[in-house]
Amino acid sequence: MSLREIVAINLRRLRHASGLSQEELADRAGINRNYVGMLEREQHSATVDMLEKLAEVLEADPAEFFRRQS
Repeated sequence: MSLREIVAINLRRLRHASGLSQEELADRAGINRNYVGMLEREQHSATVDMLEKLAEVLEADPAEFFRRQS
C-alpha cells in the first residue's frame, strides 16, 4: 500500500469520525472542496503544511495520517 493511499484512507476515516462532509472540512481549512476529494481519491498528495492544517481542523495528531490500519 502506498503512503498516498494510507493518507487518503486516514483522511477519509478522520473526516467521517468528525462528522464532516468534504465541503465542511474544506471550508474550515480554507481550501477548495475539490482538493479534499482529490486527496481522498489519491489524485493529489498533500504537503506537510496542508496535513497540519487538516489535522488541526479534524482535532487529530498529524501522525494519524500515516498510521497503517491493521
